[in-house]
This record gives sequence, C-alpha cells and structure tokens, in this order.
Amino acid sequence: MKQKNLIGLTLPALLCTLLWGSAFPAVKSGYALFGIGDEAACKLFFAGWRFMLAGVAVLVISVITSRKLVVPTRAQWPGILLLGLVQTTVQYVFFYIGLSHTTGVKGSVISAMATFFAVGISHCLFADDRLNMPKAMGCVLGFVGVLIITLSSLDGLSGGVSLTGEGFMFLAAAASGSGAVISKFAAKGQSPMVVTGWQLTIGGAVLLLAGIVGGGHFQTVSPQAFCLLGYLIFLSAAAFTVWTWLLKRYPVGKVSVYNFLVPVFGSLMSGVVLGETVFTVRNMLSLLLVCAGIVLVNRKKEQK
Repeated sequence: MKQKNLIGLTLPALLCTLLWGSAFPAVKSGYALFGIGDEAACKLFFAGWRFMLAGVAVLVISVITSRKLVVPTRAQWPGILLLGLVQTTVQYVFFYIGLSHTTGVKGSVISAMATFFAVGISHCLFADDRLNMPKAMGCVLGFVGVLIITLSSLDGLSGGVSLTGEGFMFLAAAASGSGAVISKFAAKGQSPMVVTGWQLTIGGAVLLLAGIVGGGHFQTVSPQAFCLLGYLIFLSAAAFTVWTWLLKRYPVGKVSVYNFLVPVFGSLMSGVVLGETVFTVRNMLSLLLVCAGIVLVNRKKEQK
C-alpha cells in the first residue's frame, strides 16, 4: 500500500508542486529574456500567450484521452467564463505585474494565501464547509507567516513593500482562492480537465487581447526566450493535467495537502535560479508557518 501511494500519489503530487514552484523564477527570468521592463501591457502579452496555449494543450490532451472534443453546454458556459476571467485573467494580471515588483521568495509565500482565502470564502457560502478550530488555526498561522515575510521589508531588508508588488500578489492570491470556490460550480457535471482547458484558453485569450490593445509585445526574442515560454506552457498544462488525474483517483484532502510544497519549491528555486536570499530566520519561519497552516486546513478535510 505504501509503495502504491508513493508511485500513484506522492511522486505525481511532488512533480506538480515542483512545476508550480518553478514558475516563480521562470516568469521573472522571462522578463529578462524577452526584455520586458515596467510595461504592464508587455507582461500581459507574455502571460496571455502562456495560458492560452497551455489551455489549448490541456484540451488536446483531453481529446486524446476521451477521443472527442467536449464543448460545454449553454448552461455550463457562464460558470466556465466566470472561472476563466477570475482564476486566469484577473489572477495573472495581478500576479505578473506583482511578481515583477517583488522577489520570487516573497511572491511564492504570499501566493500560498490562496488556500486561506478559499477557506474563508467557502465558510461564507457553504453551510457544510464552515470554519472550525483546525481551519481557523491554519488560517491564522498562514496569515502570520505571510505577514512576517512581507513586513520584513519595512526594516530595509528587501527593498520595501509596495502596492504593485506585495499588494498585487495578495490580490492574485485572493483571485486564485475565489477561483477555487467558483470551480465547485463550474466543474459540476463536467470533466475537470475540460473545464480547466477551456478556462485557461479563454482567460489566456483575454490576457493576450488586453496586452495587444495596450501595445504589448516582446522587446527582444531569442531561442532561449521561446524555450522558456515553452517550458511555462508545458508546466501549466502538465501540472493541471496530472493534478486533475490525482483528484479523480484520491480524496481531495490527500491531494491538496501537498500544496504546502509550492511555496517551499518556489522559494528554493528562486534562490538557485535568481540568486535570491532564502535561508534567513525570517524566511524559514514564514515558510514554516505557511506550510503548517496549509497542512492544518487540509488535514481536517481528509479526516472528514
């Protein structure tokens, strides 16, 4: 049984969280390779290509596995459109702009707030998903952890706190958490992979259109830059596909608990790829509290 869980659950979950964690330094590296500076439209142009093509890739995988292209019904389109706008368009408008104004380490830790936003929103909307003591403690620990790494900038250690940096990363996490709740309605009666493919395609297309309208473009192009874009497309398509497969095979609590590894991998890889400082007392304490909070929030779901 342990061997089965290792191969069927643990290793695939580790792969997904590793891919998602690598997105933080990859996106920041993409800014340099494509010559993207402070131009917001260029960042949206970059994000749009990534998520639209990732959505197309997920739909292609869905066609290969089911041998048909599943088109949502008229009743399902409103939920999928809303999910695409919130979880892809809105989230990554704030994410791509915010990440360019903060470090990969702080960005990855703040992004973990999505789990706690989802818990809070679910408490308000679902009678069977109320806050209890473990969930409340998990949210408090996560918030304190994020507060530590964010406010550490006030003493001059990391260049200060800004609305368009840490503030936008908080808004991105809020959009992600809201999207997780919306997906409960949008995915009802439909394959999660199909819903993911369509929402990424639509949300990415809106990002790309917004970037084009704003004059966004790639300042410089090179084989290395397009390879990086290809990797970002691959990681989104692969991680979402494998994660969807895990959620279909295992209880949600057993899968979602691995989310605590995303900020861990994001921080470590930001240190390796971007040369950022990771192993400070504040960073480690912040990571520990956030990870403990995510585990507490999800462990109760598993027991339930």
